[in-house]
Amino acid sequence: MKSFAVGELKARFSEVLEFVKNGEKVGILFGKNKKTIAMIVPVNEKKSSKRKIGILDGKAKITFQKDFSISEEEFLRL
Repeated sequence: MKSFAVGELKARFSEVLEFVKNGEKVGILFGKNKKTIAMIVPVNEKKSSKRKIGILDGKAKITFQKDFSISEEEFLRL
């Protein structure tokens, strides 16, 4: 991971963005002790991944009886 002080970050921002674009994390240093206070990280773009709904997705199966029915009013009260 590369790290830059705030002043250096401002002066080399385009270069820093190129590092991030190439998948690197960049630390931002601040203060007299040059302590890392933040990081710029690349965005992970997930393409065409199936969204899982709930923690039991794929682990449980729900079936309904053929004669099951519920009115919209009953459903909205749940």
